Amino acid sequence: MAVTVALAAAAVFARALTTSAGLVAAGFGSVIVVLAGFPFLLLLVVFVVTSSVATRYRFAEKRRRNVQEGTAGERGVSNVVAHIVLPAVIASAGGLRLVPPAQAAVAYAGALAFGVSDTLASEFGVLTGEAHSLLTGRKVASGTNGGVSAVGELFAFAGAGGTAVVGWALFAVFHAPVGPIPVFLAAVILAGFLGCQVDSVLGETLENRGYLTKGSTNFLGMLAAVGLALAFAWGIAGRG
Repeated sequence: MAVTVALAAAAVFARALTTSAGLVAAGFGSVIVVLAGFPFLLLLVVFVVTSSVATRYRFAEKRRRNVQEGTAGERGVSNVVAHIVLPAVIASAGGLRLVPPAQAAVAYAGALAFGVSDTLASEFGVLTGEAHSLLTGRKVASGTNGGVSAVGELFAFAGAGGTAVVGWALFAVFHAPVGPIPVFLAAVILAGFLGCQVDSVLGETLENRGYLTKGSTNFLGMLAAVGLALAFAWGIAGRG
């Protein structure tokens, strides 16, 4: 818990999180590390650091285009809650043995793979200056909900893939069960990337019409990624 609080404080000091968001992150992070262990916490840290670096990349240019996150790249409470509640529930369920640990690992990694995928797609995609609707293919303004670009999609896939590999490595170092390695990697990558596409569809169809907020869209996209991770893991393992 002391490590978690220190990490949250560092994130606030680095202006990656607002003070209130840091408190929320410290609380949920403490639950994760106490009930599930360090590999779960460290994968969350990887997500936060990666998101912060991507957000700060060419930030002045993003600010000029009015597509930046916060005033200086910091994430607020709503963003943190949208991305940490579900991972905390999954980690807790695995730690308390309410679900098999290997299933908790793939679901947790799938959730954070979505977070990284969605963040990288947004933060690098907006810099291309062009985007097209994922549903209709028509050209839309860069940064529009539901708009995607080739660069953004490439980073979305890379983010999901990187999270899967780092997640497997962390679980391996701490001897946490993940099931068959190829199944884990494939399920997490596919879930993270496809969950990002679900987020785009929800953004275009519901968020743009005022039915969802950015936070609720992110939460539902992550929920879809968790479901996909488990479905892929069961399906791939079953075929094997």
